[in-house]
Order: sequence, then structure tokens, then C-alpha cells
Amino acid sequence: MENILGLSGIEASFRLKKFGENIVKQKKKINFFLLFLKKFNSPLLILLIFVSLVSFFLGESVNAIIILVMVFVSAVLDFFNTFKSEKAVDKLINRVVTTATVWRDGQKKEVVLKKIVPGDIIELTAGDIIPGDGRLLEAKDFFVNQAALTGESFPVEKKSEKGEESMILMGTSVIAGRAIMEVEKTGRFTKYGEIAERLEAGSLETEFAKGLRRFSYFILRITFVLVFIVFTANYFLGRGFFDSFLFALAIAIGLTPELLPMIVSVALSHGSLKMAKKDVIVKNLLAIENFGGMNVLCTDKTGTLTKDKITLIKNIDILGEEKDDVFLYAYLSSMFHTGVINPLDKAIKEYKKLDIDDFKKIDEIPFDFMRRRNSVVVEKDGRRWLISKGAPENMWELCQGVWEKPNLSTINLIEKGQETYQKLSADGFRVLAVAIKEITDFNDVYEKDVEDDLIFVGFAAFLDPPKETVKEAIGSLEKLGVEIKILTGDSAILTQKICRDINLVIKGTLTGEQMEKMTEEELLPVVGRTTIFARVNPIQKEKIILLLKKNNVTVGYLGDGINDAPALKAADVGISVNNAVDVAKETADIILLKKSLDVLKDGIIEGRKTFQNTLKYIMMGLSSNFGNMFSMTFVSFLLPFLPMLPAQILLNNFLYDMSQLSLATDTVDEEAVKKPLRWNLPFIRKYMLIFGPISSLFDFITFGVLFWFFHFGEKQFQTGWFIESLATQVFVIYVIRTQKIPFLRSRPSFLLFFNTLLIVIIAWALPYLPLGSYFSFTPLPLFALISIVIIVIAYLILTEFLKCLFFNKSLRHKQLDN
Repeated sequence: MENILGLSGIEASFRLKKFGENIVKQKKKINFFLLFLKKFNSPLLILLIFVSLVSFFLGESVNAIIILVMVFVSAVLDFFNTFKSEKAVDKLINRVVTTATVWRDGQKKEVVLKKIVPGDIIELTAGDIIPGDGRLLEAKDFFVNQAALTGESFPVEKKSEKGEESMILMGTSVIAGRAIMEVEKTGRFTKYGEIAERLEAGSLETEFAKGLRRFSYFILRITFVLVFIVFTANYFLGRGFFDSFLFALAIAIGLTPELLPMIVSVALSHGSLKMAKKDVIVKNLLAIENFGGMNVLCTDKTGTLTKDKITLIKNIDILGEEKDDVFLYAYLSSMFHTGVINPLDKAIKEYKKLDIDDFKKIDEIPFDFMRRRNSVVVEKDGRRWLISKGAPENMWELCQGVWEKPNLSTINLIEKGQETYQKLSADGFRVLAVAIKEITDFNDVYEKDVEDDLIFVGFAAFLDPPKETVKEAIGSLEKLGVEIKILTGDSAILTQKICRDINLVIKGTLTGEQMEKMTEEELLPVVGRTTIFARVNPIQKEKIILLLKKNNVTVGYLGDGINDAPALKAADVGISVNNAVDVAKETADIILLKKSLDVLKDGIIEGRKTFQNTLKYIMMGLSSNFGNMFSMTFVSFLLPFLPMLPAQILLNNFLYDMSQLSLATDTVDEEAVKKPLRWNLPFIRKYMLIFGPISSLFDFITFGVLFWFFHFGEKQFQTGWFIESLATQVFVIYVIRTQKIPFLRSRPSFLLFFNTLLIVIIAWALPYLPLGSYFSFTPLPLFALISIVIIVIAYLILTEFLKCLFFNKSLRHKQLDN
């Protein structure tokens, strides 16, 4: 099509206002008031508000106000952190922009996808995401992947003739060819928009999300049983229905890690911000866990292992002699084809400029990943020529002769060609074969069946040397427990040469052709012990990823091309780069601003640190928080009064949660990120059963000292238990956060240290402040405070001793298992 005008800028702006942004799920402007109200949507908070209202009616106005204040402060903190996290993540994701080539005001422009409107005229090439529903105005060998809508993985050809074949839909992507489309529907008005909710509901749950869900159910079961026992026992002990209910509720809140969602959100968003500083943009926050847990990385070699600075070095015939004709035909092919953007074509254009004004392009047959070649038809002096350029293995069978060597038979052609090709590959060259054919049928359009009986012209040989830093980066990844596998469209010989140059140990090599001859059962054990997968197509890449996952490994895939999209989606964590094709960027969970293993290594480490800091909060709650609530439950049956008032338990829990908000900023030991991390609920359960009772033990010691030794009354007992309970809960973080000796060999972050110390100081100061009287606290004598300090120190020492035994035993078991 010629003289395309497209919409005017003014008309496009009008339609954008009329139809809205081209987004399936329109993101509404943040309503601060509604966002704040949603923070009260928690069942626990609703229950607390109800209890406070009942307290008012029963004349317990002080307790009611205290509960309401803590509920309000919790909601405010949750609101602030959620809002801050959402804004930070949105800002990072907006750094990854996907555009479309659109005609506006008679000129081609790159327009952000969300600004596309009905009526826009768009140029589509391989790798593009189709930005709306519409019809084709022009198409040439145009194939799309409709898997997102139909589940069908095979490409479907679309044509510009009227009818269903000319209709293309949002959410699909271009596999091969080029086309021009007119957009008819955008955003939620498209077919994709209609089924978006179903697609979203069917999205896969990450291992991290599954682990959180299993942990939540685990806590819920324990809490339900314990609360039922507490309420029933206290009611029959004559403490009244309301007091028993309020105490049981306070125990439930003490057991429930109600800040876990916020802690996870803060930790993940904080981690994503730190990863962004390492040139890693996280699109899906929950993918951070899979990123940290990744133990197999599948990647292409170009740009990852190599510099991605491809240079044309040789233009040789079948015998290895330099021939200008090889470059001429390769140059014509690169200049006239408009399909997949290929760095090899760029290298050909940069090698030397030729005067090709006498040549006229008639048609082209675009590249696709099954044929592994592209062809153009050109005309000069009334004669037409087909020029084909592609992978040598896919060109031999099409050739019936050799340029300027008429006496060379087809058998000799293949033998000589393979000999020269293998020598080039062994020397580290990437190789394209060039072949031609004179066409006698003067048509306007040519199909793939014209690619036969070609004359082999020669080879164009390119160099893309390895990066200087890649050896060190591979060594670092291996130390982190990440095995690297190469999935490439290049030849096995070339890939083996590159791997040897960078000291990547090759356990095995498998080609796409060999894969085709093997069953899934045969492939399953082979993929685990194979390092190089050469000449593999997109479907085979996806198959390799799925087979690796069946071997119970966490697989990452790094890719930036059209052929990488299926594998990116199949992987546990899909990784792409900012200059990747649209479909790769949209599919990926994580975007690298630089295609480098160094960047990847830094991102993996930050991912593991984020996961570790999330686990610390859980371990804290299980080791100390659970122990305190269990002991309080038991002691409530023995004392003539409650060991702590409900308001005191709520304050204890509130202050403890405030002390943990800075966990996301904590440092992580180097040893803790050396191995891939995965959610381990049996380990967490075992941890709770060992360290929870230790906390209870020292609570019982405190109980004995305060009640039987010092003979404290109700207020003094409750005050003493409150400050001991909070001190053990908060200070144990220094022990739990590391497997090393705290402070001497592993120091917490300054913010965590300052925050925890401040909270404990506030708690211990409360009995001596006017505010303390509202919680029924009373000052304690010095000898009682000294006794509690000794108990807290003894608790921390014993916990540290048992921690060393616990992890040493776990390590020995792992070594025996290995």
C-alpha cells in the first residue's frame, strides 16, 4: 500500500478519550479514601472493631479506645506501605515500554500500545504483538500465534482477502511475514478483553504463592483449635462470656501473622527496587521467589555468552575461496527483505555498501523458524532472480548445482559444502548459505514452492566473539548453584566452540533433528544431562523447558526473540531484555536492562535476599510468638486472673509487628544466598516444634519467678510478663536472622537494629509513663527488672546454642542424603 495517511494526531487524541486506553483491564486512578477503607476489610480488624463497640456498651470505654487506636494505626501503616509499594512497582514496570509502528499524519511513528485507538493503521512484522482486533489491508506470508486465545500452538496463516482469514485479534502475536492492519476494536472491547477474566483466573500460581497459602492454612488450623480451647476453659473457670471471648480473640490475634501480607509486599517491592539498581526490572513480584530458587538457566548464546557485535568476516564459495558474488547476493537479500530483524543482515549491510539501483524488488518470502531461511525475488535487465539465504543444513536439499562449478554433482556439493561449513563452525564462525535461481515465470507474488532447484553460491561467515566477563560470570552462577544450558538455533559445532572458549563444561549435546526421533520418555532423562541443544525450533525449546520441570528443577529461561516466547511462558521464571521483541517482553516475568550474565547473577542474589527476609518474619513468629501464646494459654488455666489483659496482648502484638517492618531492609549472609531457595513447609513445621517450646519454657520460668518467687499481684504480674514477652519476641530476631553468631559474625541492618531496640525501650518505659495506666501497667521494682533481663539473656543464649545444633544436624543430614 502506498500513500497511507492514517489518523491525524487530533483525531487520535479524540478517539483515545472516547474509547479509553488500549488496556484490557482499565486501571482506575487511585482513590486514596477507598484504598484506606480496604485496609479495614480484614476479618480480624472487623472483629476487633465489633469488640470495641461492644466494650463501649458494656462501659469498658478505655479498652474500646485502645483497640480502635491500634486498629487505626495498623490500617494507616498498611495503607502507607501498600501505596508506596504499588507506586514503586508501577514506576519500574513503566520503564519497559512496548510500541507499535503506526501511521499518524501520513508518517510512520512508534506509538505506545496503550495509546493505540480504533482506526489506526499499523505495520506488523515478525515478533510484534497485535495491539487490537482488526482486519488486514495487506499481508504477505503472514502467520500468527493464537495460543493465548485458542490454545492452538501451531501458527495460523492470515490473508488480506475479505472474510474470517483477514481478521486478527488482540493478544495474538506475529510469527512470520509482514502485514498492514486497520484496528477496529481496542482494550476491553476486544475478544481478548471479553475473556480476560477467564484467562486471569487460569494463570499459574507460583511456588511462593502456594507456600504462603499452605502456611496460612497451617496457622489457621492451629489458631482455631487453640482459641476454642482457651474460650471454653476460661468460660467454665467462671471468667464470664465476654472476658473469655475477648481473651481468646486476643490470643488468636497474637498467633496470627496478620502483617504477613504487608511484610511480603514490602519485602518483595523493596527487593524489586534493589534489583532495579542492578538493571533488573521485576514485572511479576511473586516471580522473585522462583528467580531466587532457580537452579537451571536455559539461554541462547548470542548476546549472553557473546558480545552480540556480529561482524561479517568472509564471503567464500563452496571450496573456501573468497568470492564477491557471495556478498552481492547476500547484500541484495538483506537490503530487500522486510521480515524478522536479524543482526546478521545488519552485519552484511555494514560490511560494504553496493550500488544496487539497477535491481528492483518484486516480492519476498519471509523468514520462518521451520524453514530457517528467507528469499527475495529481484529483477535486473529484464531477468528475475530468486535469492535464498539461511541455515546451511536447510539449504543443501534445495540445491541442484554450484555457482561457476557445473561439473560438481549434488552428492559432491553436499560433501564439499558440509566440509567447508564444519571447518568454519569449528573456528567459531556463524554461517549463512546463499543460493540463487533464475525465474522464468513473471508473477507479482511468489510462494515457498518456488524455493527449489537452486544454485549454491557460497557462505557468508560472521564472528561474534565471547564476552571478556562471561567466564567469571558463569563461574559465579555455578557457585550459586545455577546450571547453564544453551538452547540455540546455531549449529552444534559452533556452540561447542564458544562453550569451550568460555570454560563452560559440556555434559552433552543434542540437536533438534535428534530430538525429533526421540519419544518423551527417552528425552526426559537426557535433557537433565545435556548442556547444548543446537538447531532447536520454538516448539522444541518449550518442550525442553517442560521436560526439565518434570525433573523437579526450577527452570529460568532467558530469551529475546519471537522463537523464545513459548519457552518464556513455560519456564518457572521467564527472563527477557528491554530491547527484545514485543511478544518476548510481554511474556517475561523479569526484564534485564542489559543482556548479561553479570546482571542476571546480581538479580538472582537480590531475589534470594528478598526471599530470606520474608522467611525471617515467619520463623520469628513460629519460634517466639507461638511459644508466648501457647504458654499464656496454659498459664491462664492456673492463675486466679488473666496472665495478660486482652488490650495488653493486642499492644504486645502491635509493638512486635512494628519492630518487624524493617526486616525487608535487613542484610543477608553471603552463605544464605549461595544455593537456590524453595519454600519448605516440613522444615518450617519442624522449626516451630523445636523453637516454640523454648520460648514457652522461659515464659514458664518468668511465670514462676513473678508469681511464686516475688508473689506479685495481678497488675505487677501482667506488667512483668508483658515486658519479658515482648523482649524475647523482638530480640530473638538477632538469633533467628542468621545461622552465624549474632553481631560477631553477622550484623543486622542499622534500620532493623534501631527499630527493634526502640520498640523494646518503648515497651519497657510504658509502665513508668502516664500512658501505661490506660493499659493497667504498673512500675516494677529494680530487682524484678534485673531478673527479667537475666531471663531474656538466658533465653537468647539457649536459643543460639540450639540453633547451632539444629542447623549443624540439618547440614549433616543433607550431606548424607547427597
